Amino acid sequence: MKPLKLSVSDMAKKLGVSRKTLSKIINCRGAVTSDMALRLSQAFKTSPGLWLGLQQNYDLWHAHHDSKDWQRVKAIAA
Repeated sequence: MKPLKLSVSDMAKKLGVSRKTLSKIINCRGAVTSDMALRLSQAFKTSPGLWLGLQQNYDLWHAHHDSKDWQRVKAIAA
């Protein structure tokens, strides 16, 4: 948002969401939902899949690094 010289409040207004909602996403306390992906894709002329993919990559990275429980699962098929 800095290159666009937009504050969180300004960007939230343009997206039609609350400042709190956008702030949570920016500060990694909230996730990009399908609705937000549509809003971001419209605002930045991208695809919703881009935003959902970024969120999925973030979630998978954290799942991989924050928990090791998944490593105990044994393969069912060869």
